[in-house]
Amino acid sequence: MNINYEYYKIFYYAAKYKNITRAAAAIGSSQPNVTRVLKLLESELNCKLFEREARGITLTEEGRRLYAHVQIAVMQLENAQEELSGQAACQMGTVEIGATETALHLFLLDALRSFKESHPGARIKIHNDTTPKLLKKLACGGLDFAVLTTPFAQHKLVSKRLHSFQEILVAGSQYRELGQRKWKLGELHRYPWVGLLEGTATDAFYREYFLRQHTKVELDLEAATSDLLIPLIRSNFGIGFVPEKLAQPFFMRQELVQIPLSCSLPQRDICLVSDQERGKSILSAGLQKYLTEEYVFSTR
Repeated sequence: MNINYEYYKIFYYAAKYKNITRAAAAIGSSQPNVTRVLKLLESELNCKLFEREARGITLTEEGRRLYAHVQIAVMQLENAQEELSGQAACQMGTVEIGATETALHLFLLDALRSFKESHPGARIKIHNDTTPKLLKKLACGGLDFAVLTTPFAQHKLVSKRLHSFQEILVAGSQYRELGQRKWKLGELHRYPWVGLLEGTATDAFYREYFLRQHTKVELDLEAATSDLLIPLIRSNFGIGFVPEKLAQPFFMRQELVQIPLSCSLPQRDICLVSDQERGKSILSAGLQKYLTEEYVFSTR
């Protein structure tokens, strides 16, 4: 099957905007031509890619599967064109990074701010999601690399440690008495707990941690992302583990209290994860080197 690449490009923009007219404008074509190409593509692939509706178009199941592959290909080609059309070394171009909430706030934001000072022309796109979803996207080629919190399954990926951080158990002002003495983890089961949804790397980490401490804790409130944990705990929905650095400002305002534990507290790492079998753009290679060598060294 020999399908013109332009057909896939037109399909990509039609799927992206869910509108024939907007797709035509984006690629500098006409509405009839876009419609004609989409029909030709459906004919060549022998399947229906779009459902036509009053307000625009939506992808069919076959269309969604095709878009998942075409999106990666078009983005990589456009990034390569940007990189080769006039950038100086790694001063320009686009790099796509996946990052968890914790990695973003504890490490990546400051590092990227520093990098952008010396590379003002670099374009950086950050995809914020759970660790399992980011690993899947990285494996499919949708990311240049990811910055994740441990634990995670590496498979064929390579990881380099960037930063370590300590997590502590905290509560809101309603549970201030919990800060008065050391507690065994099992003694706290009668209090409500706040944590991340099942299926996240953090949830798996703490399930294993509780097992090592010979206790079991059921969450009373589950959050989708870690940036919700401190607001929920501050609002007295329950107690939970959060990075110590992020909790510090709220101790000073007496909005959070640390709960001392008799058992050792968990330590976690932030790692840069990449697929070494996939080629790197100049910008991506330069940024990865900066994060793993120059920035990490400067912060020690």
